[in-house]
Amino acid sequence: MTAPHQLSAVEARRLIVAGELSPVELVDACLARVEAVDPAVNAMVTRAGERARAEARVAAEAVAHARRAATGGAAGAGETGGGGELGLLHGLPVAIKDLQATEGIVTTLGAADLADHVPTADSGIVARVRAAGGIVVGKTNIPERSIGANTVNRLFGATGNPFDPDRTCGGSSGGSAVAVATDMVPLATGSDHGGSLRIPACYCGVVGHRATPGVVPFEERTMTQTFYSVQGPMARTVDDTALLLAAITDRSITPASGLGDPMAHPLDHTAFTRLDELDPTELRIGVSEDLGGVLVSAEVRRQFRRRVDRLVAAGVRCVEVPLDLSAAADVDWRVRSDIFATQYHREAETWDDGFNPHVRRSYEAALAASVADIAAARRTQMELYQHTRATLGGLDAIVCPGVSVAPFDWRQLNPVEVDGTPVENYMAWLSLTAAITVVGHPVTALPAGLDDDGLPVGVQVVGHAHGDHRLLGVARALEAVFAAEVSTARPRPDEAVLAREHPALRTDGPLVQLD
Repeated sequence: MTAPHQLSAVEARRLIVAGELSPVELVDACLARVEAVDPAVNAMVTRAGERARAEARVAAEAVAHARRAATGGAAGAGETGGGGELGLLHGLPVAIKDLQATEGIVTTLGAADLADHVPTADSGIVARVRAAGGIVVGKTNIPERSIGANTVNRLFGATGNPFDPDRTCGGSSGGSAVAVATDMVPLATGSDHGGSLRIPACYCGVVGHRATPGVVPFEERTMTQTFYSVQGPMARTVDDTALLLAAITDRSITPASGLGDPMAHPLDHTAFTRLDELDPTELRIGVSEDLGGVLVSAEVRRQFRRRVDRLVAAGVRCVEVPLDLSAAADVDWRVRSDIFATQYHREAETWDDGFNPHVRRSYEAALAASVADIAAARRTQMELYQHTRATLGGLDAIVCPGVSVAPFDWRQLNPVEVDGTPVENYMAWLSLTAAITVVGHPVTALPAGLDDDGLPVGVQVVGHAHGDHRLLGVARALEAVFAAEVSTARPRPDEAVLAREHPALRTDGPLVQLD
């Protein structure tokens, strides 16, 4: 029998509603799993066990009320009744990225100066998780201020890859990806700037979805209109990811502050609980191994080609596409300038010498950028968006690799070279994900088995702008193909790997800067 903490979110919720699984039992199982494996990976840096157990007891009572009402004829299937309608995440444990404010639970942003910061209100995404019945069990590790694709900071140290804790889990939503991959929780929140959902998802063998900007409300944004800084879901399967997406896109829930997101647009959030049933053999998928020439290692190309061959063998119609986003890396670096200047100009003078070098480097570049450079980049950004839109014409999606290199030693903030080519700055090796941020199309990071070293391989499935619902249906169809390759729904970390303590639960002094 499957242990409670290993159940999918969709199955766990079905059992909870049916009265066959208590939210208390599920939360207890997840908290026990955290205690058992987190010392090996250092993902759940703040825990809220006492509060989570109390909320689980309330959730169990709500189910009992609903079922009593249902058997009395007042409601059907135990979904509604004396306890009110059960939310989409009713009784499900959820881990929250430590970037996102949690009322009554420490929120550090991975920074020592916020080590004791306890918000008085939830951020928008957390408010929606709670309103849907989700139970927050803890906060997950991030780089300082959530900038960087390697989850390490001076407050909590590094989060290790669950398949090899000496390697990076990616970032910046690394703690969330690891918590999901190791069965600590079925669901976790993340965010994505240049790949912060997708990189750790690919490195840890889980699913992450970067929605079209405006699909998930982001009340805390500092710029009115931008493709950057979106909030999103992580889970072990596409169905579970879509369930969390349904909850965090609910337009009826707003945080206590009452702030809104000017990019959020009307949609039916419940549609994400009803994905299209698609036949893989009826899909037409575009294929690009380097998005027109961005930095990708030979080994990643080889692993990607093996995945494309698997799709073709399963009857998926795959076609090479002339998608050229090679200019996106330069656009990304320049567009980030006004974003970083806007976000950090009020606090830059407070940074100490050991502050996250990625944030400092980007901010300094922002101050040196000219308006003409930024304007030219934004013009090119629009052209790249239109080019991507045209390339997707007649296709269900485009598939490309997830990350340019395999997981590397966490002691490096980023690779210094890729197959002998020097990495110019900390974003240069992230062009596979950052390029898609530049064009703003939705993308699902999908696990696709293991490489020759036993490390996860992930692909990005890029969809039509505002076509998130269809894209998730396509991703689920491809998920089934890749699952057949590895003979399981997902690769599970070796329990022996998770039996030892992580070598760096805390990192003192400045982090290594490689750009």
